[in-house]
Amino acid sequence: MLLVVGRIGRAHGIRGDVLVEVRTDEPDERFAAGSVLVTDPADAGPLTVADARWHSGKLVVRFEGVQDRNGAEKIRGLNLVVDSEDLPPSDDPDEFHDYELVGLTAVGTDGAEFGSVVDVIHSAAGEILVLSFDGSERLVPFVREIVPTVDVPGGRVVIVPPEGLFDL
Repeated sequence: MLLVVGRIGRAHGIRGDVLVEVRTDEPDERFAAGSVLVTDPADAGPLTVADARWHSGKLVVRFEGVQDRNGAEKIRGLNLVVDSEDLPPSDDPDEFHDYELVGLTAVGTDGAEFGSVVDVIHSAAGEILVLSFDGSERLVPFVREIVPTVDVPGGRVVIVPPEGLFDL
């Protein structure tokens, strides 16, 4: 499964630099000089990071072969992806990659099914699991009080839903 780690935004300056919208927890590692990133769509070819730096809270990246503003504009909008198989497992038992959570069945402490996880939203307030339930979506805060158990090998998350969350 391919995971988006960044999206190329507008050109920054006239030397081929671009702003990258970061979508990874490890931007300094993922965008280190020499890193090769696959693009989506793939026909743009892999891009090799020549240089990356932070400027006013934004990641500015120069890719090899992109020499000027025109070249930077040609790659604007591309997603930068990595294969989930290439990611090391987390050392923290309470930390999960989004792709590990999507597809898990949500069950209550009594075994009642509440659908499945279809997405994970990262917000300023924290992570939110998006569940598909009876043809609609329910948003569940991904906190220990509400989601006390995540069993990736077992294919499930146990939730203690707030009152009214699954009322129709």
